[in-house]
Amino acid sequence: MGDLYALDFDGVLCDSCGESSISAVKAAKVRWPALFDGVDSVLEDWIVDQMHMVRPVVETGYENLLLVRLLVESRLPSIRKTSVAEGLTVEDILENWSKIKPVIMEEWDENRDALIDLFGKVRDEWMDNDLATWIGANRFYPGVPDALKFSSSSIYIVTTKQSRFADALLRELAGVTIPPERIYGLGTGPKVKVLKQLQLRPEHQGMKLHFVEDRLATLKNVIKEPELDGWNLYLGDWGYNTQKEREEAANISRIQLLQLSDFSKKLK
Repeated sequence: MGDLYALDFDGVLCDSCGESSISAVKAAKVRWPALFDGVDSVLEDWIVDQMHMVRPVVETGYENLLLVRLLVESRLPSIRKTSVAEGLTVEDILENWSKIKPVIMEEWDENRDALIDLFGKVRDEWMDNDLATWIGANRFYPGVPDALKFSSSSIYIVTTKQSRFADALLRELAGVTIPPERIYGLGTGPKVKVLKQLQLRPEHQGMKLHFVEDRLATLKNVIKEPELDGWNLYLGDWGYNTQKEREEAANISRIQLLQLSDFSKKLK
């Protein structure tokens, strides 16, 4: 009956960290203009550099804005508005993001939906004004575009990215067209819900089900759902995860650690 692959986008197919960091800095300047007055190009480069290290904690794009501001506050005591920024290290963020995030959302009086809208708008404007540079700030992992193009499996994209951005990158950068009804983006519900929908479709009965993700927390959520016991789960070791997470995944029987070269072979 063949194979069905549900694939995460950022960190599995595409390294978008450069683009999302730059977009987050642009959006932060719009959201908090007074705070970002003192941010020069040297500090911006430092932020983008740090964002590559803290990227594993991001589940949904708007969190990039919070991280950008948190990094600036940790660097510039004069603008500090949160108790958690003092003496903050990359390791602290990687270890404690789930505790830090609600604290700063409250202390900064921020709204999740407003930040999601702003982040999307800033990206849309960048794409409209200069599509080539926006596209160029992303890169697909080596071998992935060809693996997608020539795959004989049924491919679905399951991502917390807004669908229009995933679609644009697939078409413009990878040269791959995936029908819109096969791209489940931000707003289509939690990934566990999407996987349940996919496995129930009549045309998918009898197929081997595979889910490839780079966030260990997401895979653990799938394991908690007995209904999803039929899925083969993979953690992409080239994505946005830490050594510690990869070691933990290696000890979970349901999860297979996957390397990029094996991933490309599997899809074919």
